[in-house]
Amino acid sequence: MAQKSRFRPTARHSAKKSPAPSKRKKLTAAEKERSTRPLREDLVLQACLEAYALVRHEGRLSDRALDFTLRRKANLYSSERRAVAERVYALLRRQRTVDFLLSRAHPRFETLDASRQDVLRLAASRMLHGELLGDVVRTSSLASSDASALSALPQAAAALEALPEKKRFPIAASLPDFLAEKFLALYGKDAARAAEAMNERAPLTIRANLLKEDRDALAKRLGAEQVEVKPTPLSPMGLHLETRLNVFSLTSFREGFVEIQDEGSQLLGMLVDAPPTRVVDACAGAGGKTLQLAAQMKNRGDLHAMDIDERRLDDLKKRARRAGVHNVRAQHIPAEGAEVDAALEPLVGKADRVLVDAPCSGTGTFRRKPDARYRLTPEELEHHVARQKLLLERFSRMVKPGGRLIYGTCSVLREENEAVIEDFLSRHPEYTVRPVAELLGAELAAKVGPGPFLRIAPHTHGTDGFFGAVLVRAK
Repeated sequence: MAQKSRFRPTARHSAKKSPAPSKRKKLTAAEKERSTRPLREDLVLQACLEAYALVRHEGRLSDRALDFTLRRKANLYSSERRAVAERVYALLRRQRTVDFLLSRAHPRFETLDASRQDVLRLAASRMLHGELLGDVVRTSSLASSDASALSALPQAAAALEALPEKKRFPIAASLPDFLAEKFLALYGKDAARAAEAMNERAPLTIRANLLKEDRDALAKRLGAEQVEVKPTPLSPMGLHLETRLNVFSLTSFREGFVEIQDEGSQLLGMLVDAPPTRVVDACAGAGGKTLQLAAQMKNRGDLHAMDIDERRLDDLKKRARRAGVHNVRAQHIPAEGAEVDAALEPLVGKADRVLVDAPCSGTGTFRRKPDARYRLTPEELEHHVARQKLLLERFSRMVKPGGRLIYGTCSVLREENEAVIEDFLSRHPEYTVRPVAELLGAELAAKVGPGPFLRIAPHTHGTDGFFGAVLVRAK
């Protein structure tokens, strides 16, 4: 897995051009003035340091750390806020690589105080993503010795390339050792490409609320709001946003025409093929797939959305009102104990479809949650697998004869996917696998790939990593 030095600008890593003025909403005079101003690098750096410190040194989740930091930085322009988020996420994606390179390029890196180390990490990450040394040094408030260290990064990268593959891959992929081993076992010669795709910025993808209008109509509606979009290549209801903006500020979002949802998640929802009868979303969370299922059901029948987190169910109810969804029945269920069976008993053997979108390691979403890889441990992975088997067992009781049990995760690991299905089928001969191609149709199935299950990933499909299986209960 020889990896070329990335310390030069490339087309792939250079900043995207801003849309032409005609593609964007009309700016006020003050907004025009702000948009043409250069970044106030001192303010951007300070915000980056604060957010990154919350993640690395205090253990906060990256999205919450950024939200907390940026809420306190009301004086930042929108372009500066984007720069903060992009730089922090970029560093988190390449954190292990950056630390290795700096430990080789800077003779005293390990002895520096934490703040100075973080300044160097942010600077090295910017270079790793294609920015020029001179620009990075000029805007990073570096000491002369630190600037000299940055100039030695290409030599450090060469040292990384010279390592044996077993040592090089985890560092170059910026993965913990145990995850790197799993990636190599899972993807083989494509492991480097898979890891590289996991370390790129994910697209911003939305789903058209089909209760209100289809994708083409939504694209026209967004065009009227000066938002440039392009259709997703796999999901027939998805759009990638080309214009960078706050989706929540759109009229189309506030009026319920739009939901933010990765294309892979949309495909998993399509596997449910929910009829307008009785459907259960067993791990509904805040309801992303629940609302998709409601549209499949055309707002008819009973859609039971269950979760152990009452706050997330409250969010689901708000989203359902905005989307014009009326057939959802949100139900809080206990996390464990005998009370769980009592809560589920009224639906045992009565559901046409049961979706178990199980909590998992999230290895398929490292583009969006880059710090998650550093939190995951082998012990936690084992815990996820045990819980997934329990949830599949528990909610399978709801499926009526002839009904379907749909299992999904946002993980790429076999332990959480095929192995869980194999374990379930070994104990439940009344269930058989229905190939996903039969549900997706020949054209889409050809794009998704062979096999009885849905298995997609950033390097193969441009989506987040998802797994999906459809099991049919005998009549």
